[in-house]
Amino acid sequence: MEELARLAGITVRTLRFYRERKLIPPPRREGRIAWYDDHHLARLRTISALLERGHTLNGIAELAEAFDHGRDVGDLLGLGAPTEETPVRLTPEELADHFAGEVTAENLAAAMELGYLGTDGDELVHISRRLLDVSAALVREGIPLAEVLETGRRVREHADALAELFTALILRHGPEDDLKRLRPLAKSVVEAEVSMSLDRRLRKQA
Repeated sequence: MEELARLAGITVRTLRFYRERKLIPPPRREGRIAWYDDHHLARLRTISALLERGHTLNGIAELAEAFDHGRDVGDLLGLGAPTEETPVRLTPEELADHFAGEVTAENLAAAMELGYLGTDGDELVHISRRLLDVSAALVREGIPLAEVLETGRRVREHADALAELFTALILRHGPEDDLKRLRPLAKSVVEAEVSMSLDRRLRKQA
C-alpha cells in the first residue's frame, strides 16, 4: 500500500479513503499480504486527473461503477467482425476532455448500452472515430450529450431497418458473398437519400 501511494503521488490515508469509497478495486490477497498492480496505479492516476479537471469524488465514484460494469472491448467489437470504422482508445480523462462537463455516469452507461463504448483494462474503446468526432462536435455546439446519445439510438433503429432492406434485396438475387461486394452501393444510396432529405428540410425552413 505504501509503495502504491508513493507511485501515485498520494498519501496512504488518501489511498485508504479511496478504497473505502470503492474508487479502486480491492487488492489481490495472499494470506496477510495485499498485492496491488498496474491496474490500481492507473486508476489512481485517472482519479487525480479527473479531480484536476473539476470532477467531484461522488461523480468519479459513479463513473468508476459504470466503468467497472461496462461492456468489454470483445463484446463491443465482436470477434472477427468486419467494419470500416476505426476504434479509438481513450483514457477516462481523455474522454472527459472530449465532452467537458458531460461525462456523467448516466451518459457513460448509455454510451456503453448503445455500443459506442467498451472497456479494455483501464482504457475505454470508442467503436468509431467518426462517431466520436461528430458527437464531440455536437456537444461543442451546445447540444447535451444525453440528447446526442438518444438521437444515436434512434438513428441506429433506422439504420438497422435499412441494412435489413438491402440485405433482403441482395440475397433475393445473389449469393451471400454479394453482401460484402455490394455494400458500397447500399451506403451510397443511403447517403444520397439522407443528403436530399436534409435539403428538403432546409428548403421548408427557409
